[in-house]
Amino acid sequence: MSKLESLGIEKLESLHYYVHDLERSRRFYTEKLDFAEIGKSDPEFDAKAKQRSVLFSAGPTRILISEPVGEGGRAYRWLKRHPDGVGTLVFRVKDIEKTFRLIEERGGTPMNDIETFEENGGKLRTFSITTPFGSSTFRFVQRDAAYPRLVPNVIEYDEPKGGKNRYGFTGIDHITSNFETMKPALLWMEHVMGFEEYWGIQFHTADVTPDATAGSGLRSTVMWDPKSGVKFANNEPMRPFFKDSQIYVFAEDHRGDGIQHAALAVKDIIPAVRELRTKGVEFFPTPGTYYDMLPERIASSGIERIDEDLAVLRELEVLIDGSEKGRYLLQIFLQDSAATHAESEAGPFFFEIIQRKGDKGFGGGNFRALFESIERQQKAAGRI
Repeated sequence: MSKLESLGIEKLESLHYYVHDLERSRRFYTEKLDFAEIGKSDPEFDAKAKQRSVLFSAGPTRILISEPVGEGGRAYRWLKRHPDGVGTLVFRVKDIEKTFRLIEERGGTPMNDIETFEENGGKLRTFSITTPFGSSTFRFVQRDAAYPRLVPNVIEYDEPKGGKNRYGFTGIDHITSNFETMKPALLWMEHVMGFEEYWGIQFHTADVTPDATAGSGLRSTVMWDPKSGVKFANNEPMRPFFKDSQIYVFAEDHRGDGIQHAALAVKDIIPAVRELRTKGVEFFPTPGTYYDMLPERIASSGIERIDEDLAVLRELEVLIDGSEKGRYLLQIFLQDSAATHAESEAGPFFFEIIQRKGDKGFGGGNFRALFESIERQQKAAGRI
């Protein structure tokens, strides 16, 4: 892949999520995930934009949730086409003029010119572009330190409400998206965003059961921005049994390609998952056979030894992967929103929780375990 000039991305700053039920989201984020509610949209703006929004925070992680107010707004239009889901990813950039120029020169599609917001002597400048990620858009933001808001038209409270981030979330590790065919998205990320290929894997049921009459598989490619470290994992289904793949089922449930999950980095996954479970948070289950084989996998992978007790990992159903001595990662995946809220229109999006202990990969050894766990849940729900 060619190396293009960097867009100047500094970080993935926040997610903008569209929902049918803002109160349900408020309860989930503040009571289950221990996010703080730190602001809400201005009522005058609500009337103009035809949606109301609430901003949630856990450490540096920011999630803006919006629901429609009447017809015609962005949230309303999104929810006419899709269930609840991530409609916008927001990136902080160093020089927004440069970012805009490079995207236009490379054939990207800005949705508007650069907008400027000024307040208290500070300035925020922003614009949005369309993407191959279904209906999801990317927004780029440059702000002065003096600008008082994360989001224009969202008034932040003097004192946050709700959670205290006791699970220790430290930011968004990566975003994962599903496509029925992902090559156009990979080429767009390379030639418009200037991202490079970072990692890849593919597997299929037939790899281990050649005579299978049912099953599925996937191909996954991770793209990244080397300057900022922002990473996108991208998946597509594989034949045979293409339509049985959980990637294909996601596209049916989501009604198109889009963002499947966001990985939240955490300082210490074991106490975090233990307490999340006491709060009633549900995770994709991992079969006991995964843990039966884990000592052999740890030995053969090159990790050699881990700090955690295998019995605790089994109890909490935390996954482990890595390829170098003493370097590994721990991860677990929440149930998707449709299962969490027992409502299909809550959508197939979910969160991953990840703790990196020196490993910078993407849990290649866990892909099959996660993949099959999602499919078991989809079958139990009658979605396959």
